[in-house]
Amino acid sequence: MSLIACARAIATGAQTATAVTERALSRIVAAEPHLNAMVHVDSDGALAQAARVDAAMAAGGPLGPLAGVPLTIKDLIAVAGLPLTAGSKMLAGYVPARDASVIVRLRDAGAVILGKTSLDEFAMGSTNETAVTGPARNPWDLGRVPGGSSGGSAVAVAAGYGYGSLGTDTGGSVRLPAALCGLVGLKPTYGRVSRSGVVAYASSLDQVGPMATTVRDAARLLAVIAGPCGEDATSRLEAVADYEAACDLPARGLRVGVVRSWLEGLTTETHDAVLSTQRRLEAAGAVTVEVTLPHAHLAVPAYYLIAMSEASANLARYDGVRFGHRAALEPDDDLDTLYARSRAEGFGAEVKRRIIMGTWALSSGYYEAYYDRACRVRRLIHGDLEAALRQCDVILGPTAPSTAWPLGSHTHDPVAAYQMDIYTTVANLAGLPAMSVPVGLSAGGLPLAIQLMAGAFDEATLLRCAASVERDAPALPSAPIALARALSGGV
Repeated sequence: MSLIACARAIATGAQTATAVTERALSRIVAAEPHLNAMVHVDSDGALAQAARVDAAMAAGGPLGPLAGVPLTIKDLIAVAGLPLTAGSKMLAGYVPARDASVIVRLRDAGAVILGKTSLDEFAMGSTNETAVTGPARNPWDLGRVPGGSSGGSAVAVAAGYGYGSLGTDTGGSVRLPAALCGLVGLKPTYGRVSRSGVVAYASSLDQVGPMATTVRDAARLLAVIAGPCGEDATSRLEAVADYEAACDLPARGLRVGVVRSWLEGLTTETHDAVLSTQRRLEAAGAVTVEVTLPHAHLAVPAYYLIAMSEASANLARYDGVRFGHRAALEPDDDLDTLYARSRAEGFGAEVKRRIIMGTWALSSGYYEAYYDRACRVRRLIHGDLEAALRQCDVILGPTAPSTAWPLGSHTHDPVAAYQMDIYTTVANLAGLPAMSVPVGLSAGGLPLAIQLMAGAFDEATLLRCAASVERDAPALPSAPIALARALSGGV
C-alpha cells in the first residue's frame, strides 16, 4: 500500500493501526540484518502509539491525516525519549527531552514513529558510509550505496519498514538517496518547514523534507510538516497550499525548462531518462523551453565552502564541556587538551576534514578569498535561477549523474564523492524547492530518477509536474529485487 492507502484503510476500519505497525516491525526484524538502515527501533513506543489510534477510532473520534501510518525518522531530528546520535560517537548516549517541531506535527496528525534511521555522520556525506554504525545498503543491490546523507531513511522506505520518512537536505541529502533507492524525495523551500529540534550542519542550507513511494504521499507528508513555527527564526509565514489537490492537475500548459549543459557528463541511461521525461511531459501538454544557468558549474565548490564554514561554527559547541563526548584525562591535562582529545575521539574523519576546511576558509587572510567569494557565487546562482524561472514554471534535469555506485568506491576520493551533488546543490544555495522522482530502472536493475525545481514557495507547481511525470513513467517493481532475493534466501 501507499501511505495514503494505508491511512484510508485505517480510517475506514479495513485495517487496525496495531496490525499495520506489527507488520512494519516484523519487516524490520527480517530485513535489517541485510540493510543496516535503523539505529534505534522503538517497538514498544510504536505499538503504544498505534493502540491510541485504534482507541480513538473505536471511540469515533476525529483522526488525523496520518493516523496509524508507520514512519521512520532520520537520526538528526529530535524525538523525545529516543536516542539522538547524528550518526556520531560525539552524541552517544544523548536522549532529547523534547520533540522537534516536525515531530510534534507528525504526532498531531496521528503518525506512528517506528524509530530512527542511519545517516552520514552529522549529515556530512553523499553515500551513508560515514555513519558510526556502518553503511546502510541499497535494497536494489546490497553491494551499492543508498546515497546520503539520509540514506537510512531512503532504505527504510524502499524496504517497506514504513510508508514514509523524514530526512534533511543540505546539498541533496533527501533527493540523492531517494533517486538511488527508487523513491520520491522532496526538499521544500528554505523556511517552509521548521528546523527547530534538528541538529544543525549548515544553517543557511539545511531543510527537512519527506521521502515516500509516491508523489501524492510526499505531498501529504509535506502538508503536515509545513508552515510557520514560532521556535524557528528562519520559518516563513507563506500559506501552505493544498498539495494533494495539486497532484490532480494536468501538466498541460506548464512551461518546463531544460538546461542543456546538465545533459553532459551523465551516464547514457541517465541522459536518456531525462530526455524521455521531457518527451512525456510534452506529450502531456507541457511546453519545454531551453534555459541557461551560467554559474551552475560553480555550485559544488561554492556549496562546500559555505557548508564547511557553517559546519565549523555549528560543531564548535561539541567540545566535551558544553556538549558531546568527553575524553578521559590525565591529572596534568589542561582544558585545551580536553577540547582537543574529546573532539579527536568524538568526530569521524569526514567531519574532521570539513571542520578543518571550514575553519581555514573563515580564517584571517582567507575569508575574503574563499568564503566571501563563495557567497558572491551563491548570489549569482540565485539570480540565474530566478531569471530561468521567469521563462518557465519548473526546471527539469538529472538528480545524480549515474545510478547507485558500489560501496567503498569513493572512500579514498572525497572530491569524487562531492561531485555527486553537482545537480542538487543549486537548489540549496538558492533556497528553492526541488524533488527527485523515479522514472524506471536501468538495464542493471537500478532506479533511474529525474529532478524538478520550482520557484520559492511554489511546491504546488512542483508537485503538479512531478505527479504528471510519475503517471507516465515506467513503474518500478513493488519490491526491490535484491532485498526480495535476500529475504527468500537467494543470492
